[in-house]
Amino acid sequence: MGEKAEEAVAVPLLGPSSPAGSPGRWRGPDGQATSGGGATWAQTLGNIVVSIVGTGVLGLPFAFRVAGWLAGSLGVAAAGLGNYYCMLLLVQCRHKLEEEEEEIDKPNQIQTYGDLGEKAFGSVGRYLTELLILVAQTGGSVAYLVFIGQNLSSVFSSTKTKDQPISPSVFIFLVLLPVEIVLSFIRSLASLAPFSAFADACNVLSMAIVMKEDFQLFNRPLKTRNAFNGALGLPFAAGVAVFCFEGFSMTLALERTMTERKKFHWVLCQAFLGISLAYICFGIFGYFAYGDETKDIITLNLPNNWSAIAVKVGLCIALAFTFPIMMHPIQEILEAKLKSSRWFHKACNRVQAAEWIGLHGIRILALVALAVLASFIPGFGAFISFVGSTLCALLSFVLPASFHLTFLGSSMALWQRMLDYCILLVGLVFALYGTYDAISGHSISS
Repeated sequence: MGEKAEEAVAVPLLGPSSPAGSPGRWRGPDGQATSGGGATWAQTLGNIVVSIVGTGVLGLPFAFRVAGWLAGSLGVAAAGLGNYYCMLLLVQCRHKLEEEEEEIDKPNQIQTYGDLGEKAFGSVGRYLTELLILVAQTGGSVAYLVFIGQNLSSVFSSTKTKDQPISPSVFIFLVLLPVEIVLSFIRSLASLAPFSAFADACNVLSMAIVMKEDFQLFNRPLKTRNAFNGALGLPFAAGVAVFCFEGFSMTLALERTMTERKKFHWVLCQAFLGISLAYICFGIFGYFAYGDETKDIITLNLPNNWSAIAVKVGLCIALAFTFPIMMHPIQEILEAKLKSSRWFHKACNRVQAAEWIGLHGIRILALVALAVLASFIPGFGAFISFVGSTLCALLSFVLPASFHLTFLGSSMALWQRMLDYCILLVGLVFALYGTYDAISGHSISS
């Protein structure tokens, strides 16, 4: 994802007093002026939560079913700790580069994840970093489509017999795709920002209703709820957990917009502690309530009463309107590639409306391609586990450890270098196993 794409994604989340592109200056305890924005610690805390928490949380109870409640809890805790530490590595890398640039009186050029990649490994590093972010963003967008399609299918199939359910693909192509094509003509993310807040409210509401239903089912015997279901379930659950914590493309933007940037690590720690605890409780309660009947999207376990239907429909509507925000980085890159092509420039010179047709046409084609891809996804849980264990693992663990070793390796203690190498190795093994698991067809589905 390029710098503009990351800034565009950051805009709806950042406070009005702190535009992403206009950092202010503050003086730290040492009296040194430090670049920063106008976001308070509370605003930054809220922005971190909004950046991380998404639809993946509704797949956690299924991951706990696959791995076991204790193994799942440990997996979520490890994923949270690992992501927190690696986010701090990114911030440390930028601070190191800022110090070096201040010494030569050079303005700060480290704004995005891609900038770090270029500083570390040149143009190849930037291309690799932005490619991974782009593909991961595509995976997240497809997960949105799968989630909406399956939930709408469960709502409207309740009037049908169990032998004739309505396929989620029907809703993706006949309902969701036309809506998203219309919304793709809205180029201002500020117009869609309120729906992002609505989606987060729906996520919280759905978690609350699911947990209420869970408590009502706690009178069932719990001896069938396993703490550990074998080694094969651990990578699956870990992939889901990593997917749920993924928010690396926002790390540098959030840290830059905080007024007191030196307190960012404490704010990040608070956010991860709260999110990890909420994830563990949600996963355990969901698995304890439904056991082996736990679906890969926990809302599909809810009874077909008015409150459950309202939650499903509300989530689908909110996510449908926030889907363009997920698509924006993808569309930014596609449009940039289109504008840089010679044949497009020639077409624009010959036909007055060629630019408008081309830019909107490529948006529509991207939506159609993602809808086709979503129709082939066998299950939400298996898909987000694959994305988490491959793309998100590379972004969350491999690249931060590599950057940290490149920029600060010579000044670190031996144990710090060994820790970075361990993170790097675990991330690579995790990504390779996730790829092998998907190719071999061993992925677990509901």
